[in-house]
Amino acid sequence: MITATTSNGKTATCEIIVEKDYNPPDDYKIKKDNVTYGTYETVQYDSVTVGKKRSVTVVLPPNYTTDKKYPVVYLLHGLGQDNTQWIVEASAHIILGNMIAEGTAKEMILVLPNCRARQNDAANPADCWTLPHYQSFDNFKNDLEKDLMPFINSNYSVAEGRENTAIAGFSMGGRTSLYIGMSMQDTFGYIAGFCPAPGIFGYNMNGVKEEGLFKEENFKIEDKYVGKTTVMIVAGRSDTIVHDWPETYHNALDKNGSDNIFYKTKGGHDFVVTCNGFYNFAKRLFKED
Repeated sequence: MITATTSNGKTATCEIIVEKDYNPPDDYKIKKDNVTYGTYETVQYDSVTVGKKRSVTVVLPPNYTTDKKYPVVYLLHGLGQDNTQWIVEASAHIILGNMIAEGTAKEMILVLPNCRARQNDAANPADCWTLPHYQSFDNFKNDLEKDLMPFINSNYSVAEGRENTAIAGFSMGGRTSLYIGMSMQDTFGYIAGFCPAPGIFGYNMNGVKEEGLFKEENFKIEDKYVGKTTVMIVAGRSDTIVHDWPETYHNALDKNGSDNIFYKTKGGHDFVVTCNGFYNFAKRLFKED
């Protein structure tokens, strides 16, 4: 607060809010000749939850070796996309490779699943904007817990434990990451939603009504994990798709006394915002302090 007093004794007060700098370097998404990047592969795993083999893309850090154990980030895609989105649209492997090279992020494994946990799990389905489709993202919680995570832990050199496990996502994937992360706090110590979609709380929008995955008063960090959990929510200043829902989630966490990082950045419902969010999330992952 700044208060000024004039020569005739009148006073005026204004509030100044100083925002942290969440802007990444200009070249953070550019592939560089002097940087060694990790590799990525798309593999199949057996999903008992869905009843079929499902695809997952795994990004391994540079010089990956089974002699080391690596923390893991599960990165979830948006409503119409699939496990390729974080590579094709976000260049997550490039962003992370640059960060590892410059020492702003630790080595980690990125797991890019298909969050549409149902038989028809292809991208851009005809029923994209319907309740049954949304519910297939909710069902991904079961697929992740029962099928995908055991597969990843068995086939890659993973450092297990909530302090080594993160989940984040864009749009519907952001909603799903908040849902899964806050429901499985014993598993995830790091949780993020970038432009997260409505559905955490009840809503009626675009012809779809949902009761909500949480009651507002229950959307909080559990007492035993207070001070041991990082929650980040990022919103686009010009987002006309999810509107104010990201800030609504942030406000609920604040109201419930749960520490969280929230900021708005330039962009709309897009990967300008999401890549910015991923960069800032990755900076904070798996740090001992």
